[in-house]
Amino acid sequence: MNRSRLLVLGFLIMAPSAFGQTSSTDSQTLQALLAEIRQLRQDLRTTTVAAQRVQILLHRLQGQEAAIALVQRRVDDARSTVEQTQVEEKNLSSAIKQTEEKLKDAQNSDERKRLEDLLSRIKAELEVQQNVEQRAQTKQIEAEQDFRTELTKLNVLQDQLDQLDKSLENPNQ
Repeated sequence: MNRSRLLVLGFLIMAPSAFGQTSSTDSQTLQALLAEIRQLRQDLRTTTVAAQRVQILLHRLQGQEAAIALVQRRVDDARSTVEQTQVEEKNLSSAIKQTEEKLKDAQNSDERKRLEDLLSRIKAELEVQQNVEQRAQTKQIEAEQDFRTELTKLNVLQDQLDQLDKSLENPNQ
């Protein structure tokens, strides 16, 4: 019976120290878990912000690509107009030369008068085409400048995406 009392007494003496160690270990474990949860929450916030930034940049990138396509069409249209007017000017210049040659060879005054009228109309049309070409060249230059500006904006967006990509490669940042 002494033995059983001694055993009960020993158990009672050891129990509080055992509970104290478990409590301390449990507290440390809970603190570690709490720190891990806080870190996970911070990582989730960082990931969410990064995902939102990526979405915003991609949306801006799509808009910029559309703007570039629009400006590229303007450049192409202006170039086409310049080329067409230059062809027309070349044809009119050729027609002027031919009419001047015919005028030199004209024998009667009626034919001469008709060729002179034709020549003045062709020259007037040539002047109109030259003005059209000049305006088209101005539009082409403006469109090309706009294209370069939009391309620069696109490059800035692509650089931002590259920077974001690099920052996401290293999750500790």
